[in-house]
Amino acid sequence: MGRVVILICVLFLNVSLGYSDDSSTKKTINNNGENKDLLSIGAIPETPLISENSSRYGFVALWNQSDWVAKSALIILLIMSLGSWTIFLSKFFEQIKTKNECIKINKASKDGFEFDKVFSELPKSCHLHLLYNAGNEAKLKIISINDAIDSSHLLSDTIQNGINDVNENLQRGLTFLATVGSTAPFVGLFGTVWAIYHALIKIGDSGQASLDKVAGPVGEALIMTAIGLAVAVPAVLGYNWLVRRNRELMSSVNKLGSILYFSFYVNR
Repeated sequence: MGRVVILICVLFLNVSLGYSDDSSTKKTINNNGENKDLLSIGAIPETPLISENSSRYGFVALWNQSDWVAKSALIILLIMSLGSWTIFLSKFFEQIKTKNECIKINKASKDGFEFDKVFSELPKSCHLHLLYNAGNEAKLKIISINDAIDSSHLLSDTIQNGINDVNENLQRGLTFLATVGSTAPFVGLFGTVWAIYHALIKIGDSGQASLDKVAGPVGEALIMTAIGLAVAVPAVLGYNWLVRRNRELMSSVNKLGSILYFSFYVNR
């Protein structure tokens, strides 16, 4: 306990001495014995506020100093980002919904339930209705066909068309993600080149080419490239991930198509 008290006293003494030394360095005594602050006489320069520096650089300064071309590039990148995230989230939940519906139908088929009852319980927006409606359509057509081979081919082709329709709906929107992933970096690069061009013109007109005059505008221009990459990378990753999940999901849809084929063919 005594060692702890001694340690606290030593720390307090060091802090007090440091504060007194710092205070003494900021004051001086003139010939008349008056205390003067070193900041007031200009011996120690006053550091600028952080808020002043932040107002000169950053996204706000980039927007305010940009012309309509650079602002258009920023707006395009913003639209690309919002569109890609919207499509990614919507397709993600759509895949989860379709996967759960496939599991429900496969379980119902194993338990011996009728497909009419199972599909009637599914929401109208379910993509698997395309598959079931195609089977019903083929079932109505093969009633008038006496040839079993022609009936089998007609039912198989119709269900395959339903599977293709499901795949088309699942793939819809992924092209936008691929487009954003391939073009967003070039849009950002174009904005960077354009902003650097105008920054160099302003520096040339001012006649000052010091480091502080060049680093700010050029650094702000490079933000455009960073924004382009920030938009493109999630779009590419999301596209590849959704395509892989669609491939796995279509495997389940094909199995469901085979089950429906045998069900419709037996009960034709």
